[in-house]
Amino acid sequence: MAKLYFYYASMNAGKSTNLLQAAFNYGERGMKVMLWTAAIDNRASFGAIASRIGLNADAHRFHEGTDMFAAVSEEQAENKLACVLIDEAQFLSEEQVWQCARLADEAGIPVLCYGLRTDFQGNLFPGSAKLLGLADSLVELKAVCECGRKATMNLRIDASGKAIAAGEQTEIGGNESYIALCRKHFVERLNG
Repeated sequence: MAKLYFYYASMNAGKSTNLLQAAFNYGERGMKVMLWTAAIDNRASFGAIASRIGLNADAHRFHEGTDMFAAVSEEQAENKLACVLIDEAQFLSEEQVWQCARLADEAGIPVLCYGLRTDFQGNLFPGSAKLLGLADSLVELKAVCECGRKATMNLRIDASGKAIAAGEQTEIGGNESYIALCRKHFVERLNG
């Protein structure tokens, strides 16, 4: 039976690397996969999904209105898919998460979603909240805080490295905009 998986972590935990490794493993066995990422995230320069260690691959891009069930079902009709892999899954809408669950339940295609659990204020992203509620399997990937403890929070910073406590939930950026920290150091930096 196919399942809906949610691999979540703070920034710099290797989510994209893990996804690309899974895609490679399927491909090495001659199995076809379908890769997706959020259209809002346009940082990747050599592919739609890119890891910080240099791995990358092109992918379909989902928008707020993308019908994931219909798009994957159309691809499944042409190429038998072994798996669907979704990067930046925090940007899925609640409806799209339900569509991913339908792919697992009705189409029998495993769906592996990778994304952030919380934003820079410690709030769940809507897609992540729905995945935490619906996924058959939840897997936390580990990032490391500057103190060596597990990083669970994403601190947004300005150009001088100072914490930013307010703003829009979604602001695309990498190491220049965010630091992965444990909760203790996240709170200290916000209040410092």
